[in-house]
Amino acid sequence: MRILVQRVSQASVAVDGATVGTIGPGLLLLVGIEACDGETDIAWAIGKVTKLRIFPDEAGVMNRSALDAGAELLAISQFTLFASYRNGNRPSWQRAAPGPVAQPVFERLVAGLAAALGRPVPTGVFGADMQVALVNDGPVTLLLDSRDPQ
Repeated sequence: MRILVQRVSQASVAVDGATVGTIGPGLLLLVGIEACDGETDIAWAIGKVTKLRIFPDEAGVMNRSALDAGAELLAISQFTLFASYRNGNRPSWQRAAPGPVAQPVFERLVAGLAAALGRPVPTGVFGADMQVALVNDGPVTLLLDSRDPQ
């Protein structure tokens, strides 16, 4: 599982011109799922996303987590995080889990994040063509990978 985490002052996602998810200060999560991703990857991602200390404390030091800061989360499925461009210029998506495999994993991840935060986590529409708008705060952008948990 790969998650591109962006600290934002606001973010939203629209499908067919209608906003389906919006947040204020928090984290925009672009989530890519591999076919081999399971409960261990989900649990790791929930812990990492909610406990990363990337929000400023009173002294302006990145020392607070999403839990500490009361941050909101917006999760968007993003199969392109597993693009391979090794054999030319046209990306291959072979490493990305197909929709019927990825969607339940994504939904369990979102449910786990919501449970950890104690509030709903808005999402886009799985498999839809989405327009994502954000105001990156910092900017702070991190790539998490459950197969390479640095």
